[in-house]
Amino acid sequence: MLGQRLKIARTAAGLSLRDLSDKTGNQVSAQMIGRYEHDEGLPGSTVLIALADALGVSENYLLDPSDLRLESIEFRKKRLTSRKEEASVEAAVLDAVERYLTIEDIVGASSAVWTPPAGVPFRTRSYDEAESAAGRLRNQWNLGLDAIPNFAEFLEEQGIKVIVLPLPGSVSGLMARIRRHDGRIVPVIVVNETHTGERQRLTLAHELGHLVLDVAADLDEEQASFRFGGAFLMPAELIWAEVGRNRHALAVGELLELKRVFGVSAQAIAYRCKDLGIIGPGVYRTLFQTFARLGWRSPPYEEPHPFPAEKPHRFRRLCFRAAAEGLASDVKVAELLRVSLRELDREMAAVSEPC
Repeated sequence: MLGQRLKIARTAAGLSLRDLSDKTGNQVSAQMIGRYEHDEGLPGSTVLIALADALGVSENYLLDPSDLRLESIEFRKKRLTSRKEEASVEAAVLDAVERYLTIEDIVGASSAVWTPPAGVPFRTRSYDEAESAAGRLRNQWNLGLDAIPNFAEFLEEQGIKVIVLPLPGSVSGLMARIRRHDGRIVPVIVVNETHTGERQRLTLAHELGHLVLDVAADLDEEQASFRFGGAFLMPAELIWAEVGRNRHALAVGELLELKRVFGVSAQAIAYRCKDLGIIGPGVYRTLFQTFARLGWRSPPYEEPHPFPAEKPHRFRRLCFRAAAEGLASDVKVAELLRVSLRELDREMAAVSEPC
């Protein structure tokens, strides 16, 4: 229905009803837009065009029915500061996933369905069980002990949608479940576009924990998911091989070199070593005092040797494929990518040029 589409597009754009009215040149009142969003009437063609132009979408987008419903959404660490912010993020997630599923349907992509691995959700009654779950999942996905170079792309290959959005600084990421009209669940992990690559990778692993763990009510789910994420990115056997099993000290320079192996922050590696009992509380405390003195414990949490940001490219690849093969019009592809036709032509030309 138009009402749902209109509200999602408006909220994702961060516009109030009054803001949208103003952007249409007051061709339609805020009150009337609210009525449209509640499906209490349909706009005429002139108003529909004005609304679409103001929102940067097509009239067809607003009129097409949506089969998506956000089932749940979980914010890491602490919730957003206001319901308005939450609604904006939720709408942006729905919008991004809907566009993603649309292009998958257009090109007939095979990985559109998430198939939970055997045993998921993993029964988790202790932090050690969260650790074991990470190893079980790595085994099922045939990862061995190797580090994962492009984590976002890997998760997308498993049927998990990865969306990069400019979230508020206090929110590292979130995990959402979106239900389609046929009952299928689409798992989505969103990471903060403004965070460093190493923070994004740990966020992806942490939110993956929220997706695959069944955490007991008397266990801290955040801590369990964090333990899962650390174990998934830094298997104990690999940590022991690189660091040893018992250390009386760890140099900051050594931790920075280990970032190149695991693709996570020096702080995350130190925390992992503490979890595995490689270092004791005193060494851990001293390290984090040093991190604080260096400014790494304060926003924007930047350390030397930053890891490249996680940038899932599958959605863009599918859009380019649809345009190149004539499976969708350039207008449709540009709308899905949220770019102008001129930008689409430039990007398509760029990817076709020889290296």
